[in-house]
Amino acid sequence: MAWSRGSLMVTGGGGFLGQAVVRQLRSAGAQEIFVPRSRDYDLRTVDGVRAALAEGKPSVVIHLAAVVGGIGANRDNPGRFFYENAIMGIQLLEQARLAGVEKFVTIGTVCSYPKFTPVPFREDDLWDGYPEETNAPYGLAKKMLLVQGQAYRQQYGMNAIYLIPVNLYGPGDNFDPGSSHVIPALIKKCIDARESGAGEIEVWGTGNASREFLFVGDAAEGIALAADRYDGADPVNLGVGREITIRELVKLIVGLTGFDGTVLWNSSLPDGQPRRALDTVRAREAFGFVARTGFEDGLRRTIEWYEEHRRELTPVSATRAEV
Repeated sequence: MAWSRGSLMVTGGGGFLGQAVVRQLRSAGAQEIFVPRSRDYDLRTVDGVRAALAEGKPSVVIHLAAVVGGIGANRDNPGRFFYENAIMGIQLLEQARLAGVEKFVTIGTVCSYPKFTPVPFREDDLWDGYPEETNAPYGLAKKMLLVQGQAYRQQYGMNAIYLIPVNLYGPGDNFDPGSSHVIPALIKKCIDARESGAGEIEVWGTGNASREFLFVGDAAEGIALAADRYDGADPVNLGVGREITIRELVKLIVGLTGFDGTVLWNSSLPDGQPRRALDTVRAREAFGFVARTGFEDGLRRTIEWYEEHRRELTPVSATRAEV
């Protein structure tokens, strides 16, 4: 890897995706990786950003840190999600430029795509409408970092790239019901109901919405490959190119967890974006990324991890920072 000779800073390196990225970078030969933690560096402030850059002295920054959550958390915290994600990324990119960072890798979000983007989502469709309302503030805050990176490339010659991973899952995910995404939330519901003998679980929405899911280890591999091999201005999707309806997903998780009760669909609660699946051609052609983990295999590994660790897990706040 070209960057194995320099130092890297991975914001959010202590989070779900961040830990997988750090492991991937180390296995690929990275010698110096600095992970600024929120208890030491508040990346929402200029002073915190400057201090982190001064400590890490990175040649490459991979910006993963985010304040994130599921549909409920997005709906309850639109102001916080917009401000904290925007200000953190904007200041980090600006201070990295001033510090002479050679390459900046921004991790965006699939929530930036318009609500009714034709499936599969192509990167060129990113500006053809407004995002789905429940997660629009978060998605737009992240999308502004694409604009900033492209503007800095044009004016300052900065090598800023932008990656868009689809919904992630895997061992080590957040299983707190107040802030988790759909796969860990469903796994927890099914296992808790199975263990308690409950006869039913409730699931948000109608089940008709579809999603695409990328195993966290595959996402980490894609990010490492892009950090090494991709230097383009255009955003790049990271995904598998296949979607599954939430109803089919629930059936699969029910079977894999051994829950034999009834699933109640609460159609008064939102489905979120109607469909979500990415076109993955650009990632394959630009830096050779192809996801390798089969979906059922990834789900089994995630369920096994939760079964092993669930008694150790402690609740987190309704929103969480990936730090």
